[in-house]
Amino acid sequence: MSRRCEITGKGVMSGNNVSHANNRTRRRFLPNIQDASVMSDILGAPVSLRVTARGLRTIEHNGGIDAFLLNTPATKLSPEAKVLKRRVVRAAARKSA
Repeated sequence: MSRRCEITGKGVMSGNNVSHANNRTRRRFLPNIQDASVMSDILGAPVSLRVTARGLRTIEHNGGIDAFLLNTPATKLSPEAKVLKRRVVRAAARKSA
C-alpha cells in the first residue's frame, strides 16, 4: 500500500538531516496517514479511507465525504476517490429519481 492520502494526494517527501557539523544524510518525511471510516449519508454506509489528518479536516470542513466529493472536480481526486465519487453520484441519482 502506498503512503499517499486518498483525498489530498499528499505523499512521501525527502530531504536531509543536517547535523551541527553540517553533515547531511538523506531522510524521508512521511505523511500522517490514518485508516478512517467516514459515514456517507447518500450511500448509507461507512466508507473506509486511508487519509491524512489534514484530509479528515478537509472532509469535515466541506460538510462530510458526500459534499466534498460532489463539489470537488474529478481532476483533483485520486483514482480511489474518483471511484467513490461515481458511487455517490449514482446513489444520489437513484434517490432523487
